[in-house]
Amino acid sequence: MSPLLTVEDLRVSFPTRTGLVEAVRGVTFSLGRERLGIVGESGSGKSQTGRAIMGLTPPHARITAKTLNFDGIDLLKASPRQRRDLRGNRVAMILQDPKYSLNPVMTIGRQIVETLRTHRKIGSSEAKERAIAMLEAVQIRDAARVFDLHPHEVSGGMGQRAMIAMMLIAEPELLIADEPTSALDVTVQLDVLAILDKLVSERGMGLIFVSHDLRLVSSFCDRVIVMYAGRIVEEIAAADLRNARHPYTQGLLSCMPDIGNDRHPLPVLDRKPEWAL
Repeated sequence: MSPLLTVEDLRVSFPTRTGLVEAVRGVTFSLGRERLGIVGESGSGKSQTGRAIMGLTPPHARITAKTLNFDGIDLLKASPRQRRDLRGNRVAMILQDPKYSLNPVMTIGRQIVETLRTHRKIGSSEAKERAIAMLEAVQIRDAARVFDLHPHEVSGGMGQRAMIAMMLIAEPELLIADEPTSALDVTVQLDVLAILDKLVSERGMGLIFVSHDLRLVSSFCDRVIVMYAGRIVEEIAAADLRNARHPYTQGLLSCMPDIGNDRHPLPVLDRKPEWAL
């Protein structure tokens, strides 16, 4: 079976006063109907990789790739209209911070309904019912009340769940989740992961799961890509993450807290210049 997404030699750079800054440098991977984790520190290029796939990179950015293909569609050659038809419909992205992703002057319910009706021929009453059901699915209590609230009237965690509901409402084939559970408590985090897992296993959705949480990624994903300074330094099966061979991945793992081990001083990641080459 051909992969759902193929990325080959993806590069994203931004012109600045001091020269060209390369945020993503030669990233290559493929995604089937599976859960792919992308991990790395802030600034490693994880989110920019996802935004390039979605077509959400700022206009002044330069994007090149040998291949950037979603289900037979060349995303680099796709017209703006094709991109709009794909976004939120077949390809969706859960952004990291709901404060900047949700429209502050529209109610949460209206935003979810708008997403659904943009891509599906459906009446307003049915769209509202489905939106409330989706809010309930991401463990929001009294979903009918939250439907009529504005983003500033809910907590950060509830806003994050509303964002997840909005991205899942049109049942995308590819979902890019950028730190989707960072603002959620542990119990709700598990509920949201269960929803994503169900979508992958039952509907055959492809999932790119971007996270800083190595422990979460190792237990939830099928494969893991480790990024550093815009490059992929290692790709490994999630179950084998503890046996990672690259010193950067080993350094990230050693920085994780270990309840059964009293370590003083705490380890510090010793970065090598050659990792960025």
